[in-house]
Amino acid sequence: MNNGPLVDAASVPAWLRPLVEVSGKVDSKTFTRFVPPRDEFTRAASVLILFGEGSGGPDVLLLRRADTLGSHAGQVAFPGGGADEHDDGPVATALREAEEETGVDPLGVRPVAVLPELFVPVSRFAVTPVLAHWVNPTPVHAVDPAETAAVARVAVADLADPAHRFLVRREGVNWKGPAFAVNGLFIWGFTAGLLSVLLSLGGWEREWDRDDVRDLAGWETK
Repeated sequence: MNNGPLVDAASVPAWLRPLVEVSGKVDSKTFTRFVPPRDEFTRAASVLILFGEGSGGPDVLLLRRADTLGSHAGQVAFPGGGADEHDDGPVATALREAEEETGVDPLGVRPVAVLPELFVPVSRFAVTPVLAHWVNPTPVHAVDPAETAAVARVAVADLADPAHRFLVRREGVNWKGPAFAVNGLFIWGFTAGLLSVLLSLGGWEREWDRDDVRDLAGWETK
């Protein structure tokens, strides 16, 4: 499935329109430096980047994975997961996974754009991010505590707040990446990278201290 708008950009709220408009003009390099190795197995997956609007303005739905999971345990993520053979494409995968993990009603969700497929080396997933507008929000919760520890709607303004942004690095590895500490959630890795780019593309980004680099080990235990 090619990336790009799924609806007329004029039909979405003005605050979401820039992301819909730019969705067909970006490629995977806009978001990540990782590319799938040639002739090696990758598994198709999707995440739902669900934007709604609450009392604090636009917000996005995130979850924290259970601490007992075998991979990405305790990490904050977008709802999503691997494609099922019965799914009718990436959008269907994203909606199904979101409903299974958070209880969100797909009937209240309007998919508006598809972003480029992104490779996640640690899991070997080829992930398609699906942008959606939460037209009719419904209550959400951690459907299966064995998989999901918590579910939250996080205001875009809080994510963009410079006081909540910094970089993290892993000791002994030549890597650093964006991170957020907001509303008791520590967001890093794939999810933070996506959010960081989306804040910029959506016109929400504020100047923040990119020289504030912290050791990841000190945050993973929080």
